[in-house]
Amino acid sequence: MKMFSTSTQMKFWTFPSQFEIDQLHREANHRYVSSHYDGDMEIDDPLRNEFFLSAEEEGLMRRVYEDELLKFCREFNPPMPAYVVGTAVAYFKRFFLHNSVMDYHPKDIMYPCVYMACKVEEFNVTIGQFVGNMRLFEAEEAIDIVLSQELLLMQMLHYHLTVHNPYRPIEGLLIDIKTRSDIPDPERLRKGIDDFINRSLRTDACLLFSPSQIALAAILTGGNTIGVSLDSYVANKLLESGDREQLMKLIERVKAVRSQVRALEPTVSGAEREELEEKLERCRNHENNPLSELLRQISPAT
Repeated sequence: MKMFSTSTQMKFWTFPSQFEIDQLHREANHRYVSSHYDGDMEIDDPLRNEFFLSAEEEGLMRRVYEDELLKFCREFNPPMPAYVVGTAVAYFKRFFLHNSVMDYHPKDIMYPCVYMACKVEEFNVTIGQFVGNMRLFEAEEAIDIVLSQELLLMQMLHYHLTVHNPYRPIEGLLIDIKTRSDIPDPERLRKGIDDFINRSLRTDACLLFSPSQIALAAILTGGNTIGVSLDSYVANKLLESGDREQLMKLIERVKAVRSQVRALEPTVSGAEREELEEKLERCRNHENNPLSELLRQISPAT
């Protein structure tokens, strides 16, 4: 597999700070509102603010549908490998870095993200098997949603479809711990590791940190969960050939990953979600609704 350090993920989809990611979301929100609003964007208009989603409200809707995506993957039949889920989540986050949820409703994007991840990660399911898991839709509607958005998704991802997930580095670290440390039964770390990684999927960690940094943060958290310190292993084994400066940089990055995951915000309440869904339905771009008659007229072949 191509190294992360030379990958498109590192070059185009890894950002130096949360501020830069938030700024991209604000810009996507501003582009949509300015292109659908006739007034002066420099003047604060209560009616505009009441009609369109704010950047903060868009963030809440992304969180709602990230949770929906994860639920869909957890309940998928046949059981979906974790690395497929990680890739699907990465696609979803990347898509909405440059697009507003008002332009493309996240419920129409989440399923193509999962379907594309299944194909790229070679988790072989037919389109019939896939849409059979989309229980909220009739089969024909489900196929329309998935296939009509597939090319759009690839275009918006700039055809950068390879995703480096932390799962492979985690397995490598566990093998190394078993081989070069005196920690009894390292498999005990797995529950804490899995819990940490599952929580990280609901943050922007995959847009900020390397897979190996996320993996190490998960390993250390897994150790803390069962009262086992891995500090000696990291300092004396994992980085035995490195210098102190390298060690300190790694420690800071791992701390940042763990801080990001600890700061995970609570799930959006049902009442708040219902209100946001109603607002989004009013202000969304129905030209991009794969089930709309308007889109069928524009693109009768889809």
